[in-house]
Amino acid sequence: MGNPTKSPSPSIQTSRLPKIGIRPAIDGRRKGVRESLEGPTMGMAQSVAALISRSLRHSSGAAVECVIADTCIGGVSEAAQTAEKFTRAGVGVSLTVTPCWCYGAETMDMDPLLPKAIWGFNETERPGAVYLAATLAAHNQKGLPAFGIYGRDVQDAGDTAIPVDVKEKILQFVQAGLAVASMRGKSYLAMGGVSMGIAGSIVDHSFFESYLGMRVETVDMSEFTRRMDDAIYDTQEFSKAMAWVKTYCKEGKDYNPAKLQKSRAQKDADWETVVKMTLIARDLMTGNPRLAAIGYGEEALGHNAIVGGFQGQRQWTDHKPNGDFLEAILNSSFD
Repeated sequence: MGNPTKSPSPSIQTSRLPKIGIRPAIDGRRKGVRESLEGPTMGMAQSVAALISRSLRHSSGAAVECVIADTCIGGVSEAAQTAEKFTRAGVGVSLTVTPCWCYGAETMDMDPLLPKAIWGFNETERPGAVYLAATLAAHNQKGLPAFGIYGRDVQDAGDTAIPVDVKEKILQFVQAGLAVASMRGKSYLAMGGVSMGIAGSIVDHSFFESYLGMRVETVDMSEFTRRMDDAIYDTQEFSKAMAWVKTYCKEGKDYNPAKLQKSRAQKDADWETVVKMTLIARDLMTGNPRLAAIGYGEEALGHNAIVGGFQGQRQWTDHKPNGDFLEAILNSSFD
């Protein structure tokens, strides 16, 4: 999520990626108080949104989009309007910014699922430190965790620059928040079962469900055999992948005893198998509309998985090539 130059995959649906909601909180008192703070407060929100958008990318390479509240938030009514906008826009992370005192419990983000942070501007006149401390206390009291962001050095009231230490804290929070938001509602796809009795490959459903907000899906490895036997994959993509493999994947020396070495034809067949396994694993996780075009509508949907595991040892690898190629490709930016 930290590479601003990586190009997004054309298969990524950017509309479904979590956005960052920016909440400019303000002192709601009128007769000159709120009016004098409108510009600086909204300016903070815009500066933060620009920082995030130019600095971060999603894991897919797509740009991180920020959504700013329509107005500064001076009370519960504007907080509710902002929450409604964030829900419609698909916001997955909430960041409140303010240069001043505000009504803490009235302006705070009450969504229990959104990762939250508050940046209280450290300035000489109406310091946001008071709001930051008071509202973080309210978050603790209500059991709604929030991260506090505060600059080390005091800034002049008219200083619109975001200090280096504050930039680091904002970007670290947003990266962590995006990871949380990206996982929530997605699946872990277990392809196979426990590998060779290794306890670390026992999938803990309760951990995924209660801690990460994910579900666990399970597919037997016989599904790989069915899809390979019945050509339930994109044959055009397979041909393109095989051409890439023949160009860039060089075989190493075969150190097996001569009597155990495979023939050239067997090795070529194994290369085709591991490429098919890679395409099938990806299709199982995220789906592939091309499958619907060849008559496999259910398979085209996938399992809404953002992460998965392939058992391999021993039952599969005693029969077929192992999952090393599959894992190397799908855990990289090649896909």
